[in-house]
Amino acid sequence: MTLTLSFPESAPEAPALVLFAAEGGALTPAAAEADRATGGQLGRAMKAAAFTGRKGAMVELLAPAGLAAERVLLLGLGEAGKADARVFEELGGKIAEHLQLKASGAVADLSRLSGLGLPLAEAAAHLALGAALRDWRHDRWRTTLKEHEKPKLARLAVAGAPGAEAAFAPLAKVMEGVFLTRRLVTEPANVIYPETFVEQVIAAASPLGLAVTILDEAEMTRLGFGALLGVAQGSARPPRLLALEWNGTGDANAVPLLLVGKGVTFDTGGISIKPAAGMEDMKWDMGGAAAVAGAMVALAGRRAKARVVGVCALVENMPDGKAQRPGDVVTTHSGQTVEVINTDAEGRLVLSDAMWWAQARWKPDVMLDMATLTGAIIISLGHEYAGMFANDDGLAAQLEAAGEASGDRLWRMPLGEAGGAYDKLIESQIADMKNVGPREGGSITAAQFLQRFVAEGVKWAHLDIAGTVWKAKAGATHDKGATGFGVRLVDRFVAATREA
Repeated sequence: MTLTLSFPESAPEAPALVLFAAEGGALTPAAAEADRATGGQLGRAMKAAAFTGRKGAMVELLAPAGLAAERVLLLGLGEAGKADARVFEELGGKIAEHLQLKASGAVADLSRLSGLGLPLAEAAAHLALGAALRDWRHDRWRTTLKEHEKPKLARLAVAGAPGAEAAFAPLAKVMEGVFLTRRLVTEPANVIYPETFVEQVIAAASPLGLAVTILDEAEMTRLGFGALLGVAQGSARPPRLLALEWNGTGDANAVPLLLVGKGVTFDTGGISIKPAAGMEDMKWDMGGAAAVAGAMVALAGRRAKARVVGVCALVENMPDGKAQRPGDVVTTHSGQTVEVINTDAEGRLVLSDAMWWAQARWKPDVMLDMATLTGAIIISLGHEYAGMFANDDGLAAQLEAAGEASGDRLWRMPLGEAGGAYDKLIESQIADMKNVGPREGGSITAAQFLQRFVAEGVKWAHLDIAGTVWKAKAGATHDKGATGFGVRLVDRFVAATREA
């Protein structure tokens, strides 16, 4: 079920009424009116629940006297002056989470709310965004849901904030990009593989005016994509490389931002096969490519005034009789050679060819790659931050700020210089490099490998998002499963650095 959002100036009747109170229990004007209409019933409920207006706290009142609504939710804003976009998104998420299975419709009344950390129209827009993001679920394959398990919430009106609809319009386009990413990541590998990934992304991208380039296996063979094709050779599914270009600058010669995403649509580990337990999770090893696709759809959808190219490198890594073996040597598109020590360290091989080709073709000044690259990053950072490796301090600071603003948070990790101690860990005795180092510092040596495929003068950041694209626990603005991590990060980064 799709949640329909509206932004009326006054609150319509709905089964659920959502109201707000600030820190200390100070009711908003709409909440104070509801308290009077119920003969003080709301205030008594607040007292019984020891509700103080703490950020995210909630009191629920069922069948309230004097109101048409069947239930009232009172949510805490915390300190009103600190209630920013992130706070309102989290509150919207709480509304959707609580009401998804309980009410067919709700109205959140922000009438005459003031003293916030952002304009009221923007607060309403971010509340709606948070609700829609948290309400998203993928029930395509669930055919036996009981009635009480099916989502009921179909309508949310965010009332009393003139201008909210206009404020929400660009956010809605970013939301569509997030939803595309989540859908791609969630679908199983027999549904999403290189060819169908391309089909689904083109279906979303073409109406938005994105220019599309596709390389098939024959073209990549001609170009010498030895590393990417080495990973793909064990699969019956042929590889694809998909490039999407958006130019909203009006200048055909504008220097682009380049995004490159790892798209391993299923990763068995190849001959270096993974343990069976948990291998089903490897359908989301294309989370980087999915994030690039979603970000491009978001940017084109909101007509971003920037030139951005997104490249999705798509393969399946399988242990067929034709699969590459540990010890094989491949020649990359750059001409550098790699001794493949471990076929389960395949993402860096796929990215190396895509990065080199895309830099030569589009001549970017900044390149970001996103990849579910290493399990080691999860050991380091858990599931709260993605790891960031950057060759430029200014770029790292910009990305960190974009992560904090969007909620897709990054933590900078060390990156050594070419020829330094970390870099020496991937030296090979028979080739220019090997694709893995020792067990220690696994995320760092993976980044060191990728750094060898960054062109001179290009500012570059590698984002290892292995711990953040899929989560076993629900968050403020996502259910369990695919998070859509990376889409909002890129959108915020582009807005702050290419459009400001």
